[in-house]
Amino acid sequence: MNSIDGALARFALLHPRRIDLSLDRIERLLHELGSPQLRLPPVIHVAGTNGKGSTIAFMRAALEAAGKRVHVYTSPHLVRFNERFRLAGALVDDERLADALETCEAVNAGQPISVFEMTTAAALVLFAETPADYLLLEVGLGGRYDATNVIDRPVATAITPVSIDHVEFLGEALEGIALEKAGILKAGAPAIIAEQNERALAVIEREAIKLHAPRRVGGRDFFVHAENGRLIFEDSDGLLDLPLPRLAGRHQHINAATAIATLRTIEPRLPIRAFERAMVEAEWPARLQRLRGGPLVALAPSRAEVWLDGAHNEAGGQVLAEAMADLEDQSPRPLALICGTLKTKDTAGFLTHFKGLAQETLAVPIAGEHSGRSADEVAAIARDVGLNAAASDSVASALKFLAARNWTVPPRILIAGSLYLAGAVLEENGDIPR
Repeated sequence: MNSIDGALARFALLHPRRIDLSLDRIERLLHELGSPQLRLPPVIHVAGTNGKGSTIAFMRAALEAAGKRVHVYTSPHLVRFNERFRLAGALVDDERLADALETCEAVNAGQPISVFEMTTAAALVLFAETPADYLLLEVGLGGRYDATNVIDRPVATAITPVSIDHVEFLGEALEGIALEKAGILKAGAPAIIAEQNERALAVIEREAIKLHAPRRVGGRDFFVHAENGRLIFEDSDGLLDLPLPRLAGRHQHINAATAIATLRTIEPRLPIRAFERAMVEAEWPARLQRLRGGPLVALAPSRAEVWLDGAHNEAGGQVLAEAMADLEDQSPRPLALICGTLKTKDTAGFLTHFKGLAQETLAVPIAGEHSGRSADEVAAIARDVGLNAAASDSVASALKFLAARNWTVPPRILIAGSLYLAGAVLEENGDIPR
């Protein structure tokens, strides 16, 4: 166990609940650390259910293309814990991360605090120590009581599409979830709101009006559509004719638009070339990522396409199925779904969108994840929603099973259902995020 893993294991003993939404503990620790949250570069705070990481990836790519130094804080990680912390363009190294974690641990002095709160405090220490032009800060869960919501004066807030997820913490009502996401809005700070369900939007706008936060809403104040192989973005400042995003799927058009609208709000002179480069250079692993080589891909049927995505809730299943349908229209292939999910997720809601689309579904466990559903359980749920499904003991076994079949046309294979599954696949295939 390295020093980072050791620190995380010790942090897990400091608070009995893995997730306990509150600001009291982190505010106390940050005060004792000298309030690093007051010494940060301008912060863009991002909440939402789906699309937060992709939106941040587009913003980071555009800002860096314009010569800006950018910090990024995201979660969860896929393979290495360091992926959560990007300092002025580079993932934090083990030594600096370990030092920051040890500093927070020493100052905390054994007081109750959650792992995410402790690591968020360490992130803010690192970001305060390292010069940069912007910090892109992703909410971990919810918004109002998330540990990242210690930023009193963000330069802007952004809320990506809101849907049902984390019901054990945020409840089952969409309006209540939207209210928690809207908790990151701050007085006077521009609020950029992606295209939303009408009920969610009404809640978010109501909160923004209370705070006198200027609002820019997707589908009303800014617009995006694909035309002749290009992405067309339009707002009151004019039209941008851009390359289609490198990140696949129509849902990425909304994420790109939210990123563009946010940056045009706070950096109106950002050159168009920065947005052009962002579309073709933005990277966000395990979001409709095409795996083109590696030991796992070698097990797949000859000339098969292998895609990986971390979508895990009902809304994520919908946009992922739509993306697979688009690929089918462009290049018809039989679709095989390899799926593993957590017990806390709406597996049926996720899988139901693949009915009539996936020719077969192979359910797999998520190695090392104690809260994962068994392969038999996922397969049973898949059959209940009308899918042809069977259980397999691993992704490798599922790929070997598919390779043993006789395919008239090489299949398109989608591995999805959990970011934890996606991380395990990337690690096994040697695709470590950088």
